[in-house]
This record gives sequence, C-alpha cells and structure tokens, in this order.
Amino acid sequence: MNKYQHLFSPIKIGTVEVPNRIALLPMGVFSPRMMNNDGSYTKDGADYYIERAKGGTGLIITGLVPVPKGAGLPSIVNDVKSYTENMKYLADGVHKYGSKVFVMLTAMSGRASIHATDPAPSSMPNVWDPSKNNPEMSIEDIHQYIEWFAMGAKAAKDAGIDGVEIHAVHEGYLLDQFTIAAWNKRNDEYGGSLENRLRFPCEIVKAIKKACGQDFPVSVRYSVVSKTKDFNRGALPGEEYQEFGRDYQESEKVAKMLEEAGYDMLDCDNGSYDAWYWPHPPVYMPKACNLEDVEKVKQWVNIPVICGGRFDDPELAEKEIAAGKIDMMGMGRPLLADPDLANKFKEGKEDDIRPCISCHFGCLARIFQVDMKTMSSKDISCALNPRCGMENHYNITKADVLKKVAVVGGGIAGMEAARVAALRGHEVDLYEKTDRLGGVFNEASAFDFKDDDRRLLAWYKKQIKDTGVNVKFNK
Repeated sequence: MNKYQHLFSPIKIGTVEVPNRIALLPMGVFSPRMMNNDGSYTKDGADYYIERAKGGTGLIITGLVPVPKGAGLPSIVNDVKSYTENMKYLADGVHKYGSKVFVMLTAMSGRASIHATDPAPSSMPNVWDPSKNNPEMSIEDIHQYIEWFAMGAKAAKDAGIDGVEIHAVHEGYLLDQFTIAAWNKRNDEYGGSLENRLRFPCEIVKAIKKACGQDFPVSVRYSVVSKTKDFNRGALPGEEYQEFGRDYQESEKVAKMLEEAGYDMLDCDNGSYDAWYWPHPPVYMPKACNLEDVEKVKQWVNIPVICGGRFDDPELAEKEIAAGKIDMMGMGRPLLADPDLANKFKEGKEDDIRPCISCHFGCLARIFQVDMKTMSSKDISCALNPRCGMENHYNITKADVLKKVAVVGGGIAGMEAARVAALRGHEVDLYEKTDRLGGVFNEASAFDFKDDDRRLLAWYKKQIKDTGVNVKFNK
C-alpha cells in the first residue's frame, strides 16, 4: 500500500497535469555524446531522462540548453527544425511512462562564465578570475536573447515537450545578476528600480506566452535568497550576516512579480556562485537545507512551488505537501544514483534505494571537466551508479556461461563486483579478511554528517544478502 498519498497525488502546472509531486531537477548534460549542436538530446541523452520517467518520476526537467548562439556551444536556435525533430524521441519516451517533461532554457552565465568576455548586466568582477571584469550587456543583445527564448520555447512545444523552465533567477547566473541591485548597476530601463531589474526575465515569459500560447507552462528556477556576503563570499548555515544579494523582503516582491508576469511555477533553492554550496549542497550541508526558505515562497504566491537541495526524504515531503507548505519534491543527484527511486517510494521499498552520498564526483565534477579546445564536458554520471548516462550500454543481463566467482575483499568495490556478478547469474563467494563488510568505508562513514554513507553500507549489505552472495568472513 502506498503510504505517501499526497506525494503521489497529481498536480497541475498551468494546464499540464503531472501524475505525482516528484521532479527531476535540472542538471547539466552537455557532452557531444548526449547533446547535439542544436541543443537537442541524442538517443543516449534522451534515454538518460527516459530512464528516470520509467522509474516513476512525475516531472522531468532537463539540464540547461543555451539560447545564445556562438562561443562554440550547442544552442536551441542553431537549427530549430532539426531540434524539433530530434526532441520528439525524448518527448514520446517520457510520455510513454505517463510522466511530463520540461526543457530548461538558459541565457547563460554572465559574470559566472569561465570567459571574462561574456556580457553581464554591468561591468563587474568575474567569478573565476576577479582581476577581470565582464562587460556590460547591450540593450540590443537583451532584445535578441528574448527573441531566442521565444524561438526555443516554440521549438520545444512543437516537439511535444510539455513546458519550459527558464534558467535562471537563481544561483547568480545572468538573469539573476540582472535582478539584484548589488550586481546590476545599469541606468537604463533594465537597471535601477526592482521593476526595471525584473524586466528581462518578465519580458522573456511574456514573449514565450505570445509565441506558444497562454496555456503553455513556463517555470522559472528561483533562488529565494542569495546567501551571499560579498563578491565570492558566501554565508554558512546559521551564520548572521548582511545579505549582499536578494534578501527575504525583496524576494517576496520578486516572487510575486514573476507570478504576475506569467510564470506558472517557481522551482526553488538558495544561493549564488558566491555561495555555491547552497544550490549544490555537499555532504556536510544539512539535509533539506533550503526547505524553510522555500516554505516562505509558498506563502507569497499561488502557483506551484518546488523545493530542492538534499531533499530525498519521502516522509518529510509527504508531511510538507499535506500541510500545503510546498507543492513538489525536487531531486537531482538522488535520481542519478537510483533512477527507480520514485517507484521504490511508492512500493515501500526504501531500503532498496541506492542513496546519493552528495560527493559531486560523478555528476558536477564531470560537467566541469571541460575540453577548452572543443568546449565540451564529460558525460554526466554517478560515482555509485555507472549506468547513469550509459543506459543504452551498461545493462546487467544474464551471462551466457554461468561460473563460480570468487571476489577478494568486501569493501565497496568488492561488494559491487559481487552484486553484479550475482545478478548476472554467477555463483559468488565474497572473501573478507575482517568480520564485517565495508572496508575503509566504515571509517569514512563515521562522521555524524555522513548518514548517507551509512545508508550506502546498509544498502550494499542488503543487496549482498538478497542476491545470494556467499560471504566468508575472517578469511
């Protein structure tokens, strides 16, 4: 019996009904093997998303797709016709499992770009090299970007995509920089007053609605507060500080203005590039670290609100949704570690969920390993799930010839080798010289904030038992 009735109830985003309240939050998928030059996904890239829909995730939000042309990056407006044709496979694949899919469109990075030549709202220090300033963006370029957003959204709609998400009034990216007074020093209609600073993202949604119709859903990625003390200086959880970016008082006004402009959903977290551990919380950040702030947003607006940020507890999500404090549970990395997570929630199989340990190695680190000549990154993956991003290639199938297999060493690597061998049908003996499984991971998981590491050890021990591996201790 499903004990998470509210988590698995449908919800409408604009006119689109999503079957449950679980969303895959956007994480970058840029490698040439997974993304075409027109910003569409290859079969490998699409199958990565379809696997999460198959696993029961209600809403799939893709990683960002650039709208600006140039700089050697894929762009949705490079070839609108081919984009529309290529994306039908993704749309059809997600819809096959009853899920919905939104494509994230981005204006890119501004001062957060690795290129200090990329335009920002005004001239300001580059994140990666503060000795250089990114130049001010021209009004002509702003208008061009708005046109590209509308073109990109229309191409996505024509491909059968259910909606788009705008990246981002969030994390200190270009659109976020426009909205915040500390970064936006313009003296034209896109700077100064809050209304002027919000003009760029508000004109984007209006242009999309004009191109795609009022009933085409448009979400926006939104940082409730910036958690930023100054350029390249973030605030820690619980720290008393003076907000340099967007504070609560202004955030309430911004959220309401975004809703009034036409946005159909706010996909929320916190932080900026100057406080990067809020939107990308590592293992030592608190679980559900953004929840308290996202609850405030739900009080300000009447459109659906997603909360993300180390938020993988279905009981907490059920309680929050039932109380009307949030509308959807958003996850990125946990759905990379286990694409069947939603179905396992529903079936009461939480003990069979491979947990994310918030290590960032297979996901974020690989995205930022960029070949500067081709400007391409490595494939997205997961340190615990090598099938992530390789769904067409790393399937566990029954072996043609069954064997007796000995695995020496019961650490993480040994348990994984034994588990996979057993799933392939082999008879497996696992030899461990001590009296417990886990190896050095037992010591690594000893810190009080490493509860997910301990969950991973428990998961492996259960898989070893369930797959019938014969464990020989002290040998």
